[in-house]
Amino acid sequence: MSYRRAVLMGDPTYFSVVGGANPHTRDRWGRKREVDRERAIEQWKRLRDTLRDLGVRVVVVPPAAEQPGLVYPANAGFQLAVDAEKPLNEKTFYLSNLLPTRAGERKHYETVLREAGIRFERIDENYRFEGEADFFPCGPLYILTGGHIERQRFVPRFGIPPWKRVYGFRTQLRVIVELSALVPDHKIIRAELIREAHYHGDTALCAFGHRRQNLLVYREAISSDGWLVLRDNIDEDLLIPIGQEDAERYAANSFTLNQGDESFLVMPEGVSQRLRAQVKECGVTPVTVDVSEFLKKGGGSVKCMIGDLGPVPDDHELGSFEFSGR
Repeated sequence: MSYRRAVLMGDPTYFSVVGGANPHTRDRWGRKREVDRERAIEQWKRLRDTLRDLGVRVVVVPPAAEQPGLVYPANAGFQLAVDAEKPLNEKTFYLSNLLPTRAGERKHYETVLREAGIRFERIDENYRFEGEADFFPCGPLYILTGGHIERQRFVPRFGIPPWKRVYGFRTQLRVIVELSALVPDHKIIRAELIREAHYHGDTALCAFGHRRQNLLVYREAISSDGWLVLRDNIDEDLLIPIGQEDAERYAANSFTLNQGDESFLVMPEGVSQRLRAQVKECGVTPVTVDVSEFLKKGGGSVKCMIGDLGPVPDDHELGSFEFSGR
């Protein structure tokens, strides 16, 4: 039986900023940014086509006017044993518990997964947890990221403007209790996030390569204790630091893809030549795509726009949803 990687991508027809739930979605005065929908759709199609050219099967999540965040399916949940070549009925997708403004997305993902014949379960709703954006394999390990959950609000301050927006983070690290039971044969290491602009782990860390053994790291977004944990558990030669300029372009928000003997890393356009060269030194081919409208307005780049379903049998039908094109 032959397998080919499949991913979720959310139709961008209704992409807009509604909740304004991360620092990228608002200007310095706290006003929500306005999306250039036509530009976003063109960028989305370019990413979709790039993935297809690399041999990936793209499953489209249909749009919903009331849920513009569906364009970021990395938050939907995670596929257990994501890299295993197994029939879908032997794998399970675990759905997230998203922040309140996006909680309504789950029923849409359930519909798509059911249509695609993918078995799914839910994470205990006592935990805030945002899927593979904060929980992902790295070599033989799993990395769990998260931080303090805040009630998002404006608070007064000295300065101009005389207020600031509090955002907080998206995943509670105590969810490790449940996740440990799902991956009993793997060690989970925790890294606390400390910069609200990097509110998910996949905006500061990226495991990539043939066995996901290499790790891009934006050190300044990780707590001191979290950094020590990473350094103690991952070979120093496999840790690749990201500078501030690349971090601001969300260089870590990249999608790793292995096809046969080849390994690729789909990265945001504009990352530095130096970082691309470091990726190549790992035996991985960097591929860049412009998704700047999704980062500058919504706070998500390449990886946020992709939900990884892992290798899927070529003869398995994955539903009939397609980009609406409206």
